[in-house]
Amino acid sequence: MVAIKKLSIQNIRSHQSFTTDLSNKVTVITGQNGSGKTSLMEAIYIALQGSSFRGSDNDLLRADSPWWRIDIVLDNDTKRTISFNPEKQTSKKQFIVDGITTYRLPQKHKYPIVLFEPDDLRLLNGSPTRRRQFIDRFISQLNPLYLSIIRKYERALKQRNNLLKKQYIDTDELFVWDVALSEYGAYIIEQRIAFIEEINNKLNNAYDSIAGTKDTVSVHYSHTFIGDIKQKVLNELHANSARDKILGSTSIGPHRHDIIFKFNNSPAVASASRGEVRTIILALKFLEVDIIEKMTGNPPLILLDDVFSELDATRQKALSDTIRAHQIIITSTDVVPGKKNYKHIIL
Repeated sequence: MVAIKKLSIQNIRSHQSFTTDLSNKVTVITGQNGSGKTSLMEAIYIALQGSSFRGSDNDLLRADSPWWRIDIVLDNDTKRTISFNPEKQTSKKQFIVDGITTYRLPQKHKYPIVLFEPDDLRLLNGSPTRRRQFIDRFISQLNPLYLSIIRKYERALKQRNNLLKKQYIDTDELFVWDVALSEYGAYIIEQRIAFIEEINNKLNNAYDSIAGTKDTVSVHYSHTFIGDIKQKVLNELHANSARDKILGSTSIGPHRHDIIFKFNNSPAVASASRGEVRTIILALKFLEVDIIEKMTGNPPLILLDDVFSELDATRQKALSDTIRAHQIIITSTDVVPGKKNYKHIIL
């Protein structure tokens, strides 16, 4: 198990300069809203995963600052530095790990993280985009190729949409982007369906272990595919091309799909109570920890960003019991109830 021993940041959002040691067990960061608690989580996420969970590199830059920098020291005394200067020719983040400089964090240096933030509690009744991002972030930690395919799909989608906005459209050029989208899209769909099946096999038991009930909980992909997925996507793109030309955008594909949750065989968003929805989300997070640990062989770092106040005592205990063997970093506006022997950082 790798743990972060020290974190230093400069010019990250509201922080001009901040340095702290972290416990290899539980660290609780408290402060008022707007004090920069989540920014510390964001810096840790970038250092271990290579990108932010809530914004672009420019978004992190403190007002009127020319650059930002993150330094971490792991408990094996290895160090890494991540810096960003938009005025440099590359205008990309720079990673220095083990003395080697790169512009992307190499896969071998990425470390699994399970992030739990307040928006996750609105996963079921939020937008389809939020649910797609949840499953895509999950898969990306387990399959390095997946994130690369997502990026290629997004670039191809942008090119096709730009073409659709033109007054005169070259049919052959449109077909080229249709083929690219069908190839990348098929891979995305296949991976999503496979991981949803993996979650589905365990979700009901995870839910019952928290709720102590015999309710039925399941998760499903919004679209059913039988046979050659690539060909089906290609056929759908062709069939909808006239409509897409009118809209000026691509109306079908995995960027439009959704993740459907059911509670006792009915849509959970309509049939589950607020408490039941939160238990479903908690069960999903437990599965995320379990699946990532089993598939990577590494216990993930747990980031709990201001979620304890959103959970009742029963769910707080279930969460604490499940993740106590990991390094845990918690943010809160107040001291976390029931937590003892933790390092406390006040902003």
